[in-house]
Amino acid sequence: MVIRRFPRRGRGFWFGLAIEVLAPLLAVTTRWRIEGGRHLPRRGGVLVASNHLSFADPLAVTLFTLAAGRVPRFFAKAELWDMPVVKWVMASGGHIPVQRGKASALDAYRDGVTSVRAGECVVVFPEGGFTERPDGWPSKGKTGLARMALTTGVPVVPLACWGTQELLPVGSWFPRAHRRPVLHLVAGPPVDLSDLVCERPSASQLREATDRIMDALTGLLSHIRGQDPPAETGKA
Repeated sequence: MVIRRFPRRGRGFWFGLAIEVLAPLLAVTTRWRIEGGRHLPRRGGVLVASNHLSFADPLAVTLFTLAAGRVPRFFAKAELWDMPVVKWVMASGGHIPVQRGKASALDAYRDGVTSVRAGECVVVFPEGGFTERPDGWPSKGKTGLARMALTTGVPVVPLACWGTQELLPVGSWFPRAHRRPVLHLVAGPPVDLSDLVCERPSASQLREATDRIMDALTGLLSHIRGQDPPAETGKA
């Protein structure tokens, strides 16, 4: 990971400062394997779909996208905008708050669409939270990401993460950096959704698009783990 090559424009002061503080720490306390950065377009709107294993995922994905030349914007729970210091990082980084409730979720969706249409790189965890599977394979994907992709026509780049659950397991307050876990991130080519793109996708089109995205994610994770996933992983 070559920190000096990270793009600086568009990061915002506080988000940029957090990156400058945390990136060197992560570089010396973990080992990295990064593949497929070439699949992330260097400009223009793009959605990045990642599996979700740990609270460390956003930081790992941030460093991956920065190494590929893009500044990421994340969907995150609105409560983070109420936390000291963290709220400055979230606001300056142009991230998208998500509040509970159908109307608020619609606002977040609209903000996401606005961001990708403005040429931003927006990261989505399509499972809507940590995987529900104890074996670490992706659980069922939600259709919000597919809706953004089909209504905007921007590419969806799948990105599989593995090892973040060793650095910061769910439920842990402190990282296990003394073990120097390997963080392995692999991106694949954009998922082909061209036959489904339309202004008002149907429920079946959204599910089909979501399944294709989750299939791509699961395939990349299978490559990392060196084993076949269970049948129907990530699907309804």
